[in-house]
Amino acid sequence: MNIQSLVEEFIKINDGDVEDIQVFFAPGRVNLIGEHTDYNGGFVLPCSLQVGTYLVVRPTIETMLKFKSMNFPMTAEVCQNQAAQPIGNEWINYPLGVVNEFHNRKLPVPGMELLYAGDIPNGAGLSSSASIEVVTAYAINSLMQLGLTNFEIIKISQLAENEFVGMQCGIMDQFAVTMGKKDHVVFLDCETLDYELVPLQLGDYKIVISNTNKKRALADSKYNERRSQCEKAVEILNEEMNINNLSDLGVDSFNKYKTKITDPVIRKRAKHVVNENQRVVDAVKALKKGELETFGRLMFESHESLKNDYEVSCEELDILVEEAKKVEGVLGSRMTGGGFGGCTVSLVHKHQIDEYKKNVGENYIHYTGLIPEFYIAEIGDGVKRIL
Repeated sequence: MNIQSLVEEFIKINDGDVEDIQVFFAPGRVNLIGEHTDYNGGFVLPCSLQVGTYLVVRPTIETMLKFKSMNFPMTAEVCQNQAAQPIGNEWINYPLGVVNEFHNRKLPVPGMELLYAGDIPNGAGLSSSASIEVVTAYAINSLMQLGLTNFEIIKISQLAENEFVGMQCGIMDQFAVTMGKKDHVVFLDCETLDYELVPLQLGDYKIVISNTNKKRALADSKYNERRSQCEKAVEILNEEMNINNLSDLGVDSFNKYKTKITDPVIRKRAKHVVNENQRVVDAVKALKKGELETFGRLMFESHESLKNDYEVSCEELDILVEEAKKVEGVLGSRMTGGGFGGCTVSLVHKHQIDEYKKNVGENYIHYTGLIPEFYIAEIGDGVKRIL
């Protein structure tokens, strides 16, 4: 992203000069393993990317917040001191939700002109929503010198999505976007928010993100339905034990009590969460030991569980994973993100990446008629001011 061009576009749209203009950046994220464990109080292993959301902002003496985007045509102007209402399914709901959370905390919000620009592929499941939320909260905190901690920025951003947008996401996305570090993964306990930045040492292997280019509609019933099913499983199991969430269970404990869950669908949902949580722990151990083949095997196992037990995959994601298995030099592959479309993440030897793109791409087009996109994941830092 050319920052100077972005600033020039901001001036063209809003008039005036460059005085008082500031630029902030929040990355997207990809989760290497640990899917749908975050809102179950479990472990996740995401990393922040070098693509993300840029925000050019200038405080004003007016009472209005003026939202514009280089990626979407929808614009809005709202009074900075008045609670707003969601606007359909528009992108503006993410920053509006953040502003609403500042109001809920009785924290001041200045009049502002805001221009957003993102280079995260739309609908790819790489957390563009959390990126927008975090960059907005971080910018307001900086402009008003409120002294909010990164943990407060994370919580404000998550609540914006939960309460304003209506998406009952866990805390992983906002945490990774805020706390990520270049060439590291974030090993996060979503219950306690204890975390460790683990160096990502992949040697001759690269992380390749493959976009199905299938339109996703994750903020609808399916995601929230899965969360409700997990809560039901906890309710049933608490007739025999005392747990706060499914991730309080080890694999052995779950296998001992799983027959208490008589609904086979709810039992499968719980099975995925418990086993996926253990896979994250095992994956971190493998990563620290340099056992990349073990790490890759766990990725494949994760996808099978998401496909068969949690049922959040789709034909397009499954084809990408199955075709990846056929390519020499691929250690592991799995869907990443909420599911029902979006991307897979794969561990591919650097000398096999061209073959991976060619073979997987051609076969994917043959089976689906869709044209996939491939990205080499470059791991970057979390949210920051850049100008």
